[in-house]
Amino acid sequence: MTLQQLRYIIAIDDFRHFGKAAEACGLTQSTLSLMVKKLEEELDVRIFDRDAHPVATTEIGRRVIDRAKVVLYNVEQIALMTKSEKELLSGPLKIALISTVSPVLVPGMFKYFGSNYPSISLQTEEMLSSTIKDKLRKAEVDMGILAGPLNDPDLLEIPLYHERFMAYVSPDNPAFSLESITADELYEQPIWIIGDGLRKMAPGEMKESGLNYECLFEGGRVGILIQVVNDNGGITIIPETHTDLIMYSQQRCLRPIVDPVPGRTISLAIRSDYIHEAKLNAVVDAIKHIIPGIMLDSVIRKERLAL
Repeated sequence: MTLQQLRYIIAIDDFRHFGKAAEACGLTQSTLSLMVKKLEEELDVRIFDRDAHPVATTEIGRRVIDRAKVVLYNVEQIALMTKSEKELLSGPLKIALISTVSPVLVPGMFKYFGSNYPSISLQTEEMLSSTIKDKLRKAEVDMGILAGPLNDPDLLEIPLYHERFMAYVSPDNPAFSLESITADELYEQPIWIIGDGLRKMAPGEMKESGLNYECLFEGGRVGILIQVVNDNGGITIIPETHTDLIMYSQQRCLRPIVDPVPGRTISLAIRSDYIHEAKLNAVVDAIKHIIPGIMLDSVIRKERLAL
């Protein structure tokens, strides 16, 4: 078994086509097929179902490919240890973000990296929290930015900033006349959420589930909630960082939530064996330039990772 063979099976899994994978790997299709067949014979397993269209990965093949990605990731980590600081701050950097963080951070991150680290090729993608953690474990992304706590022993979590939840209230709602809204007052009326599909949460239902990220936003965009309230009336809840993203005329609909003040902590997640400290610090610095200082968690700082 060679590292190159592992790269080949990953390419086939990505393209779901031997011809396209061969072209990407700089091989003829017959050579690629022969190399994969040798690996299958060595392992005594069938990695791909060649009769399927497009090419399908078998169940055991999926486990082999997932492990191959981790092996290649660790090989690349070894190579990084020998590079200079300048070399480390170059090349691709893949970051996955939850949908309610992406519009807040991504524009500023591209601007910051373009100005300060032009040799880094920043790549971002929105994903569900569960998908981010899964792709981190499989070494398919370098970093994830999502709501904590992660409670995942395979990942290292670095808290970045803490933000409050704000109420967005229709002018037709009685709560619009209030300067602030208590949690109990929220519980007394239906609230628009996207946690398990767009719907109105019944009065009292939120009290049972709590004002948490998964309940309110997982899988959805804050802008949709605001538009629903604008068109249908009622009330919804948005993260504090989105208050500057909405139109000035809509900001009059915002009300702080008190007694207690609900919120969430946004964290940076990496694999526990991640060693690319220079890029990690670059991301943290970028976020420190984007997020207001009052929201930055006290633990956000540059520090060496425990290896």
